[in-house]
Amino acid sequence: MTQETTMDDIIAFAKRKGFVFQGSEIYGGAAGLYDFGPNGVELLNNIKASWWQANVREKENYYGLDSAMFKDPRVWEASGHVGGFSDPLAECRECNTRIRVDKELEKIGVSADEKMNEADINALFVEHAQEIACPKCGGHNFTPARAFNLLVKSNLGDFTSKGDSPVYLPGEACQGIYLNYKNIVDSMHPKVPFGIGQIGKAFRNEISPRNFLFRTREFEQADTQFFVRPHENKEAFEKIKKDRWQWYLSLGITEKHLRWKQHENLVFYASDAWDIEYDFPTYGFDEVEGIHDRTDYDLTQHMKFSGTDLSYNDNGEKFIPWILETSMGLGRVFLAVLSECYSKDELGGEERIVLKLPYALAPTKVAVFPLLKNKPELQEKARSVYAELKKYIPAVAWDDNGNIGKRYRRQDEVGTLYCVTIDFDTLEDDTVTVRHRDTGEQERVMISKLGDVVGE
Repeated sequence: MTQETTMDDIIAFAKRKGFVFQGSEIYGGAAGLYDFGPNGVELLNNIKASWWQANVREKENYYGLDSAMFKDPRVWEASGHVGGFSDPLAECRECNTRIRVDKELEKIGVSADEKMNEADINALFVEHAQEIACPKCGGHNFTPARAFNLLVKSNLGDFTSKGDSPVYLPGEACQGIYLNYKNIVDSMHPKVPFGIGQIGKAFRNEISPRNFLFRTREFEQADTQFFVRPHENKEAFEKIKKDRWQWYLSLGITEKHLRWKQHENLVFYASDAWDIEYDFPTYGFDEVEGIHDRTDYDLTQHMKFSGTDLSYNDNGEKFIPWILETSMGLGRVFLAVLSECYSKDELGGEERIVLKLPYALAPTKVAVFPLLKNKPELQEKARSVYAELKKYIPAVAWDDNGNIGKRYRRQDEVGTLYCVTIDFDTLEDDTVTVRHRDTGEQERVMISKLGDVVGE
């Protein structure tokens, strides 16, 4: 990220280079919904793979899970989402535009929290109503603030026909972990402390989705829940915080663009809560991940509502584990990585845009070029090199469109680390030109040695 980069630059770049598209764009676009394009889905999958490697595969006492999105309606009653999962909403009386009150208060420097009760936040809103303008018509005539539940209602099979509580799309992905805690204890026989990790979809009926991928109505979360003995939480909590911070650095994010923020207004059951924030272009610092010490609330609630004993039995000693949670928004991390790696510099006397992604995250690792498109012998040799590289390097691209300089710039923009050019010398000595993305340096390499240079 260069000094002058704005979020408008990032958004335009993301569409132009096939990373992110507006949802349902040909119908005018759907607010708060986005589609990941060919380069975007590769980058997103690479971020997921990095997270899974660090939080499941590399940890001896963590177990992976993929739970169903639909759940018994009572799950969301037990979790508190039906009664308390809401944002403060007000509506402009002139044009019916809805605003999220806590965010509008923050814009004018008034500290507000979504966890405040309805009466308190409404009192603040009334006090400062004349300082808040409707984003559409500019008026100041609003309805009182009220709690607006964020769960997205749906229907499924016989749940709806019974007349019971409506079925919901998941407001958060982590509930599936709590529901399968007993199954994992019974099938995998883990010893406390142990963790469960999951990547899953979540849906929220956002009042005013905004800030590109930062606040959307459909998104993915990567969550871990670490189960510990009661009151043995502090040391483990600090270790989890350190691990998560280091993971962001492993993505190539500069430490000066990260910071910790401790929650001041904790929900009643929480012992501690911190956010990792990233310094986004234009938006400034905002949350990418929450790390929460949730005590025994979640398992206790599901015991109460389901009637199932969720206590852990350790050689006759029974207890309800406490839970240490990490919850990361993948769209937000995707946007942080894109912002961090987007750069403008000068190479060979020409300005270029280059996406300086680390090898593990780059959608394309290597691009193979024949020097000329209309020379069959170069095409044939280049195709053989391309086919060989694809056997052992993920994401190899073929590019024979335009002159070499344009191809280099095109690959720089999407973060391709190496460009391999097959020319007439290749036909004589089996060497190729390897060009490095960040420096623009070129070297001649034997085809037999290509893997040592480009296959990190």
